Amino acid sequence: MTSTTTTSVWRNWAGNVTARPARSVSPATTSDVAEAVRDAAAAGLRVKAAGTGHSFTAAAATDGLLIRPERLAGIRAIDRAAGTVTAAAGTPLKQLNLALAAEGLSLTNMGDIMEQTVSGATATGTHGTGRDSASIAAQIAGLELVTADGRVLQCSEKEHPEIFSAARLGLGALGVVTAVTFNVEPMFLLTAREEPMSFDKVTADFEQLATENEHFEFYWFPHTDNCSTKRNNRSDGPAKPVGTLSGWFEDEFLSNGVFHAACALGKAAPGTIPGIAKISSRALSARTYTDIAYKVFTSPRRVRFVEMEYALPRQEAVAALRELKAMVERSDFRISFPVEVRVAPADDIPLSTASGRDTAYVAVHMYRGTPHEAYFGAVEEIMTAHGGRPHWGKLHSRDAAYLAAAYPRYAEFTALRDQLDPERLFANDYLRRVLGD
Repeated sequence: MTSTTTTSVWRNWAGNVTARPARSVSPATTSDVAEAVRDAAAAGLRVKAAGTGHSFTAAAATDGLLIRPERLAGIRAIDRAAGTVTAAAGTPLKQLNLALAAEGLSLTNMGDIMEQTVSGATATGTHGTGRDSASIAAQIAGLELVTADGRVLQCSEKEHPEIFSAARLGLGALGVVTAVTFNVEPMFLLTAREEPMSFDKVTADFEQLATENEHFEFYWFPHTDNCSTKRNNRSDGPAKPVGTLSGWFEDEFLSNGVFHAACALGKAAPGTIPGIAKISSRALSARTYTDIAYKVFTSPRRVRFVEMEYALPRQEAVAALRELKAMVERSDFRISFPVEVRVAPADDIPLSTASGRDTAYVAVHMYRGTPHEAYFGAVEEIMTAHGGRPHWGKLHSRDAAYLAAAYPRYAEFTALRDQLDPERLFANDYLRRVLGD
């Protein structure tokens, strides 16, 4: 084996999850992964693969063997005729996007950060916002999977189609994904239109805004009636990126530097948060710019936080948001982070949060180190009352009984898990909670 082996404490990006694996390996090849899985099984160790730790849940935590991604990275193949690119599982999305752009290619849609690995992002259902284009997992054309018995399976609609269907968003429960093949398209430009809008206006026009724009999202600033909206639509060009100075001022100085200081002040003195919210919600001005897709979809996130996100039937979104706003207004909560709202079309992945239904996502955040449990619990009550499905990589309290009722194809996934991993080599506490024993 050419992998490296270490033993150390593992922490996620937000710092709210730690694990002490008995063994950590950094494999460089698929055969290394298969050997590591066989060795762990023989030693009686559970196995989990970690990405860059951008999940807020303990989805990747283990006290057994932790497979680290850093050496299992890079582009394996680009097939222009098929319109696909294959990347090793540990490839960061940033590296994938740069490689695609160099070849004049692009993913159809993206989430809003690029630090995740391709396998970590797809395994937990990372998504952006889109009228017609769905999550990153929905763009998968094929994947390579190491199963509990050490076999290596090539999965697609033609090979092992039932495994392919589920493993696109597999929570690490079906095996270790070692490579992902994405459908890609010629690189394209997006024009982003960002502007403030009142809460009443954006909720009244929500369906129209989500329908008329290829990619629509907005942020509501708690303790205010103010929102920031973003509409991204394809453009014939020319490219007109955000200026270097103005981009730094808004995306780094305001959205990261000043916002970090405001969050720190709010943590120390919660009574200042409503006043800060009123100021910060007016700080970002309207702007329009045009750039290649991934640069419009993504933005730097340097202020660390914890997050909960629920996927609602789209028709339930406005009612749930209005209840959320009313709950915050009558409570003693002091919320420094905006509430993020995005959309996605229905897809056909069994455990996708958008499986079988058009979806609106509502995400709530709290600054790292700030007590979040009561606020998240109150939001969760609202979201579950509207048929919400929690994001698999973000904080929630739902269990297998709730999730089995929330996902029509849940039993299909768990039956496949029984087939592929009957001894639960890939189990951990989180999977036991959300998938059962």
